[in-house]
Amino acid sequence: MLNIILYQPEIPPNTGNIIRLCANTGTILHLVGPLGFQLDNQRVRRAGLDYAELALIRQYLNWEEFRAEHPNMRIWAFSTRARKRYDKADFRQGDGLLFGPETRGLPQDILDKAGRDHCLRLPMVADSRSLNLSNTVAVGLYEGLRQLDFTGIR
Repeated sequence: MLNIILYQPEIPPNTGNIIRLCANTGTILHLVGPLGFQLDNQRVRRAGLDYAELALIRQYLNWEEFRAEHPNMRIWAFSTRARKRYDKADFRQGDGLLFGPETRGLPQDILDKAGRDHCLRLPMVADSRSLNLSNTVAVGLYEGLRQLDFTGIR
């Protein structure tokens, strides 16, 4: 099983879409605060429909709390500043796919701790700023699932 980690997500519909994605793939969703919204926000519920009850969701006050609870989780940080393409990663069961807030991405210190070889990007045309968070999570997650031969899902 893979883990999706959202670091300080800001836009409720994106998180709702990711809740639905995680519910349908059996992926654990880790929400690292502070969040830019209340998890019971109507827009989160609307985007996630009734999938929130089917998803495995864990919340953490901050990055330090998350790392203290998961010190051995191998992390793949997604960033537009990364040099390594997402399809060049070697995903393993239990890995965490980390995504930053929509308006600013992951802080440099978290990218530095992940290490250059564990920072991934999705290719885009020149001068593009970024892709939508929920789309990026879906692409990254499905590449990881593909590499793991879609174990546990059909």
